[in-house]
Amino acid sequence: MPTLVVVNRRGDEKAVEGEAGLSVMEVIRDNGFDELLALCGGSCSCATCHVYVDEAWIDLVGGPNEDESDLLDSSDHRRDNSRLSCQIRFSDELDGLKVTIAPED
Repeated sequence: MPTLVVVNRRGDEKAVEGEAGLSVMEVIRDNGFDELLALCGGSCSCATCHVYVDEAWIDLVGGPNEDESDLLDSSDHRRDNSRLSCQIRFSDELDGLKVTIAPED
């Protein structure tokens, strides 16, 4: 299984395994990071699964689509490397991906 590196809001880093095909949000949630609310359950209708993609991975992960970008605009904490974790499909190609959970709005 590919590994996802998650940095929580306190700055603690933890590597977790995740099933390819799940969203990054599902991998984070399934590994007990309860600070990532993901209120809409992955339907891209809120911004409570906001993460920062590590700069080394941003080209491979890619940028947000228009709907995702509109939701990210509602965050006071948006950055150039912001993504909604529900919109990133985890895969073997993303083994080692590092994300940081964004502050809560």
